[in-house]
Amino acid sequence: MLAMALEDIRKVRLEKLEKIKARGIDPYPAESHKTHYINEAISDFENLEKDQTKITIAGRVMSLRGQGALIFSDIFDGTGKFQAFFKKDEMSEDVFDFWNEVIDIGDFVEVTGGVFTTKRGEKTLKVDSWNILSKSLLPLPEKWQGLQDHEEKLRKRYLDILFDPELRALLEKKTKFWSATRDFLKSKGFLEVETPTLEFTTGGAEARPFETHHNDYDVDVYLRISVGELWQKRLMAAGFPKTFEIGRIYRNEGSSPEHLQEFTNMEFYLAYASFKQGMDLVKEMYRDLALKTFETTKFTTRGHTFDLADEWVEIDYKEEILRQTSIDIDGSTDKEIKDRLNELKVKYEGENRERLTDSLWKYCRKNISGPSFLINHPKLIAPLAKSNPDKPDTVQRFQVILAGSEVGNGYSELNDPIEQRKRFEEQQQMIERGDEEAMMADFEFVEMLEHGMPPTCGFGFGERMFAFLVDKPIREMTMFPLVKPKEN
Repeated sequence: MLAMALEDIRKVRLEKLEKIKARGIDPYPAESHKTHYINEAISDFENLEKDQTKITIAGRVMSLRGQGALIFSDIFDGTGKFQAFFKKDEMSEDVFDFWNEVIDIGDFVEVTGGVFTTKRGEKTLKVDSWNILSKSLLPLPEKWQGLQDHEEKLRKRYLDILFDPELRALLEKKTKFWSATRDFLKSKGFLEVETPTLEFTTGGAEARPFETHHNDYDVDVYLRISVGELWQKRLMAAGFPKTFEIGRIYRNEGSSPEHLQEFTNMEFYLAYASFKQGMDLVKEMYRDLALKTFETTKFTTRGHTFDLADEWVEIDYKEEILRQTSIDIDGSTDKEIKDRLNELKVKYEGENRERLTDSLWKYCRKNISGPSFLINHPKLIAPLAKSNPDKPDTVQRFQVILAGSEVGNGYSELNDPIEQRKRFEEQQQMIERGDEEAMMADFEFVEMLEHGMPPTCGFGFGERMFAFLVDKPIREMTMFPLVKPKEN
């Protein structure tokens, strides 16, 4: 019934479209004669009203009210909403009647006239003339009737954003968040760079990649799973001391409130710096981003409350797991770890030591509100980080822990080519044993290290951090999340 109703509406609107064309009017012109965005008209309203200035605003018709000789219509252009008023005896009768005859809610129009304030105090434009800018053939949803399905809302995201001011404001704030990130790093002297998104080997993270084929070279390639980690380190060897990139990455994994297959990440690399110096910079950056984007450092999300202005506690990986689970990750067998995971009702994937240890940690982190830095990770789970001199079985890695999750990851980057080759070979053995998320070996990167790379701190975070700060699933904060094709 709904499909038939929509088709009937479309048929009527097609008839209106033909009436517009019959007048010699282009229903989809290439330009508008707009003189003001609506927010400009609102901010300068008093002067426009006093000077009796005629203006032209353009936008989508969001409502039509009135009958007979009076019509009120709300026009929305993305910067604001403005009321347009049509009075039959004060404008061309033909112009008035033609509006009534062909215009529907959802159409894009431009209206011209002077502004005034109604008796109810509403800023209004009194229309002298109007033009069609785009004739809509399908109706807008009315208070979301017929568009309640979550997947359908995501599929028709343009309507979701149009009718949800809160969502629109959050997406605008997300843009502000990334702008603040870029501004902060540039203020610290970092050079923004672009690195390849197609790679022969994926590096910089442990994730299952998307694979495609390069027709010209006739080879299989992968979409990157990090924002150019191994490439930015090459830039350290090339003599650039500070670089960063903000870009899309791709991981062929499952979806969750915290994970997507395609998302935006930032990574920076700072030469001649250790992870300790990186931690100081990250604290400053997170506080700066919070203040510039949200005007606060205090957040409540995922059932946790934290203040980025507080002291950032350093949490030892091994000691925290022992404290929360009674498991010594160095002294316990694989079987003991599995038994404890089962007791804790923790699902785990994979049978190797790295996956089991990581599953224990993921159980523990849910109980940490932060702000905290997780340090002293086992070498096994960080194949690109330097070893700690005083604890050679651990690495100089730090992760930002907020609201029970990791929302930032950094290292003192490994620049010993012999050690890096050894760790790549260990990861390669994991792949051969069936671990699809183990890191691919990149021996050309090892060759670069043999030429020499300075001590470097690398760090990155993704848009999941923004989603955490606004307490929304990451998919909801993606402008156009991937949605399964609609079945016919």
